[in-house]
Amino acid sequence: MIRKLLLAFFLATLALAAAAQSVEPIRIGTTQSLSGPLQDFGINQLRGLQMWVHDVNGRGALLGRPVELVHYDDGSDPQRSAELYEKLIGEDKVDLLVGPYSSNITMAAAQVAEAHNFPMLTLAASADDIWNQDYDNIIGLDTPSTRYMDIAIEVAVQQGARTMALLWVDNDFGRDVVGGVHVRAAELGVDIVLDQPADSLDNIPELVRQLQAVNPDVIMTLAYLEGSTQLVRALRQAGVKPKMLVFGVGASLKEFGEILQDDAEGVVGVTQWLRGIRLPGAQDFAYRFRQRYGVNPAAYAALGYSGGQVMEAAVRLAGSTDHAAVREQLHSMVFNSLMGIYKVAADGRQVGKNNYLFQWQGGSRHLVAPTDLAETRLIYPLAW
Repeated sequence: MIRKLLLAFFLATLALAAAAQSVEPIRIGTTQSLSGPLQDFGINQLRGLQMWVHDVNGRGALLGRPVELVHYDDGSDPQRSAELYEKLIGEDKVDLLVGPYSSNITMAAAQVAEAHNFPMLTLAASADDIWNQDYDNIIGLDTPSTRYMDIAIEVAVQQGARTMALLWVDNDFGRDVVGGVHVRAAELGVDIVLDQPADSLDNIPELVRQLQAVNPDVIMTLAYLEGSTQLVRALRQAGVKPKMLVFGVGASLKEFGEILQDDAEGVVGVTQWLRGIRLPGAQDFAYRFRQRYGVNPAAYAALGYSGGQVMEAAVRLAGSTDHAAVREQLHSMVFNSLMGIYKVAADGRQVGKNNYLFQWQGGSRHLVAPTDLAETRLIYPLAW
């Protein structure tokens, strides 16, 4: 009798396993910058997505179907990304799309998704130009670039800053951010005494001389890792000491601190997420990510994971992967993801979340604003 029961159980288990294998997976397609100048960001973002896929399948899959991530390396190239999104849609027959890293690459991918009437959730893309195209299918997770640096300006003003110098990457993202900075600075009475696009970042000594001449309270820079670290070293060597040195991109990576060591101390950065933030799920995600990949997650890993969470919520609410149903949920739902509140305007622009301010203190990034979530107090003026 016992032998028959064990045999029946064994056969039933085999049948269930065979049935599970016969179920078509939900295939989610993306490209990420796994090589080229943006690879640090793209690798982080992909890892976040992969961790979400692991988690959702561990919970029993999505609508009874396993989730499969189909991804390619776009080489940090917009045109390559667009070609690969055509492949994801036309050849790989993916069910859903998640966007790449950066506004420029996302713009190219968005044109493909919209042409195919295929909903795409964008991740680290915030340039206003994406949301000014009257697209129906492009929905954003990241804070819009025109509001990207608001928290840094507001905190600087609270500390008494009155003058600011701007150095920035000359691309869609940079131009939008700088436009927003000008608006917010004017509202708060901050005088922008230098406004220099990144074409001149090749000549850092000349930039340093200009900064010495205007002597601003705040130096605000939009630059990637290499430009950020080079500028910090040049400023320290020249003895230029603003009251606040803040970066929009490069300082958020752990490599910034590894490269600069003590020179990173006191540098401020704006980020979409930080593992020390006192929000539900942040510490758990950071711990499990570190166990899985051996490093702490950057904000872009959290963006990748949150993108998976948001897409999962939209599919569950829609009850299917039907494009019209998923698109409707992405536009209308309000959802508390790892990144914070997800909520979009009618054009697909994210309006539910704001960015955070951190400072390098004691060799690590520590959240300093908003004050209700801060780990520690901002060191102001900069103590170089």
